[in-house]
Amino acid sequence: MTTNAHTLATQQPKQGFLAWLWTWLTTVDHKKIGILYLCGAGLFFAIGGIEAMLIRIQLSVPNNTFLVGDAYNQVVTMHGTTMIFFVAMPAIFAFLNAVVPLQIGARDVAFPFMNALGFWLFFLGGLILNVSWFLGGAPSGGWTAYAPLSTDYLGSGMDYYILGLQVAGAGTLMGGINFLVTIINMRAPGMTFMRMPLFTWTAFVTSALILFAFPALTVGLFMELFDRVFGANFFNTANGGNGIIWEHIFWIFGHPEVYILALPCFGIISEVIPTFSKKRLFGHTSMVFATVLIGFLAFMVWVHHMFTVGLGPVANSIFAIATMAIAVPTGIKIFNWIFTMWGGQVHFTTANLYAIAFIPTFVLGGVTGVMLAIPAADFQYQDSYFVIAHFHYVIVGGVVLGLFAGLFYWWPKIFGKYLNETLGKIGFWFFLIGFHVTFFPQHFLGLMGMPRRYFTYQAGDWLATGNMISSIGAAGMAIAVVLLVINIVMTQAKGQRATGDAWGMGRTLEWSIPSPAPEYNFGQTPLVQSVDTFWKEKMDGNKKVTPAEPYGDIHMPNGSIIPFLMSLSLTVASFGFIFADETGTGIHKGALFVAILGIGLMLLCMLVHSLKDDHGFHIHKEEVLEMEKKGEGA
Repeated sequence: MTTNAHTLATQQPKQGFLAWLWTWLTTVDHKKIGILYLCGAGLFFAIGGIEAMLIRIQLSVPNNTFLVGDAYNQVVTMHGTTMIFFVAMPAIFAFLNAVVPLQIGARDVAFPFMNALGFWLFFLGGLILNVSWFLGGAPSGGWTAYAPLSTDYLGSGMDYYILGLQVAGAGTLMGGINFLVTIINMRAPGMTFMRMPLFTWTAFVTSALILFAFPALTVGLFMELFDRVFGANFFNTANGGNGIIWEHIFWIFGHPEVYILALPCFGIISEVIPTFSKKRLFGHTSMVFATVLIGFLAFMVWVHHMFTVGLGPVANSIFAIATMAIAVPTGIKIFNWIFTMWGGQVHFTTANLYAIAFIPTFVLGGVTGVMLAIPAADFQYQDSYFVIAHFHYVIVGGVVLGLFAGLFYWWPKIFGKYLNETLGKIGFWFFLIGFHVTFFPQHFLGLMGMPRRYFTYQAGDWLATGNMISSIGAAGMAIAVVLLVINIVMTQAKGQRATGDAWGMGRTLEWSIPSPAPEYNFGQTPLVQSVDTFWKEKMDGNKKVTPAEPYGDIHMPNGSIIPFLMSLSLTVASFGFIFADETGTGIHKGALFVAILGIGLMLLCMLVHSLKDDHGFHIHKEEVLEMEKKGEGA
C-alpha cells in the first residue's frame, strides 16, 4: 500500500504458452493456487489409482504371479503414501484455497507468498517420491515406514520416501499456519466465530491439527534420514536404538492426519446438505463444538494403532475409551445432517447424492472403528484385511465421497461452468456400488484370516471368491473416475456457464459474487449480520450483501517466481541427500556437496526475497466499478 504500487493495467498477462506458463509458475492468487492443488491432486490420483488396480489384479485369483515380492511391496507402499499425502491432502488444500477466503469475505489469504511456496513444496515433494520408480526402485516399507526395517534393511527407495514427504510436509505445515492466521484475522466485519460457515470451521480446526501434528512427522523423518545417511542410531534395537519410538512419532502424526482429511469433508457435507435441502444446518452451534471436540480427541488416541506392541492393559484401556469417545461428537454430526434434510426440499443433484451417500458409508467405517478400539478384539483383527476394509471405508467412503461432493458443488464457483449432471450421476452410481463391492467383502476376508500386505493366497483358503468380487468392484470405481475425467473435458469444452449464485440456493458469501470470483474477490467487503448471511439478505429482498465499506482502491500482491525456485532448491538438496546415502559403505561426498549447494540456493532465494522491495499493485476504484458492472448478473 504505497505510492510505488502500479495498477491492474500493468498486470495483464502476455499471450503465448511461455507467458501462460510463467503466469502459473509465479501466481500467488489463492484461487489459482487452489486450481494448481486440484490439478496436482488429480495427477497423483491417477497414479495412485493405477497402483490400486495393479494390487487388485494381483489378488483377483489365487497363486497369481502378475506382481510378486518386492515389486508388490513397492506398489502397495506407493499406493498408500500417494493417496494419503499427495491426493487427499492437496485436494483438501484445493478447497481451502478456493473457498475459505470467499466464505469469510476476505480478498486474499494472510500470506500469499507462503501459500504459493506451500503448493510448490507439495508438488515437487510428490515428484521426488515418484521418480524413485525410474532411479533404482520405489520405497517398499509400507506407508507407515516402520523402523528399523525402513532405515537399515531396505534399498534407496526409502530415501525418496523420507525426502519426498519431508519437502511436501513443509508445504503442508505452511498451508496450515496460513489458514489459521487468515481465518483469525481476515474475517469480514460482523463475522463472529459462531457465524462462520461450517466448512471454514473445519478448515480452522484442521489447520490447528496440522500445526501440531506435522512437526512430529518432520522430526521423525529427520531422525530416519540421519539413521540412513549419517549412520545415526535412533531406531535400530541391535545398536541401542528403539523402533517403538518411530511408531509413537508416526502415529502421533498419523491419527490426527485421519481427521485432518476427514474434518474438511465433514465441512463440505455441512455446506452441501443445507444448500440442497433449502434449510439452515440443524444444530449449527452443536456442530461447531462437535468439530472442536473431534479435533481435540484426534490427538488422544494414537496408541490404538499400537495395542499389540505391549504397552500394557492400563494404557490400552485409556486409549480404547478415548477412541470410543470420538463416536459421540461424530454421532452429533450424523444426526444433525439427517435432521437438516428432515422436512427440507431435498434436491438430488450429483453433489448432494455424494453427500447423502457419505453418511451411511462413513457410519459403517466408524462402527468398525469402534470394533477395532476394543484391545482384546484388536489383537485378532491386527494386520488383517478387516483393518484394510475399515481404513478404506473411512478414507475412501468418507473422505473421497466428501471431496467428490465438494467438487461438483464448488466447480461452478471455481471454473464458472457446471459439470454435466447426467454424467455425474452415472459416475456416482458406478463409484458408490463399485466402492461397496470392493471393500465390504474385505471385512469377511479379514475375519477369515487373510493378512494385509500379502501378495498371494492358496486356492483352498476360501479367499478366492471374496477377492474376485473385490477386484470387480475396483473396476467399477475406475470406470467412475474415467467418467469424471470425460465430464471435466466436456465441461471445459462446452459446459454451461454458471451464474454467481450457481445453484440458486446459495447460503454463504462465496455465492454472492460472480463465478468465477474476480481477482479481488469482493468489490466491497461484506457486512455479515447472521449465519448464512447471503441467504438472509436474499430473504430480506436484497440483491446484494450489505457492504461494510464504500468502493475504493484495492491493494493486491505481485506474483513471484521465488516460491518455485525455493522449492526447486530444496528438491536439488533432496536428491543430494538421496545419492549421498551409500548404506553400509559410507557417504558419497560429491552428492553431499550437491545437497549443501541446494540448501545454499534456498537460503539465497530467502535473502533475495527479504531484500526485494515489493509493494504489490493497486486495482483502482474505477477499474473495480467497471469489473463489478460486467460481473452483475454473472
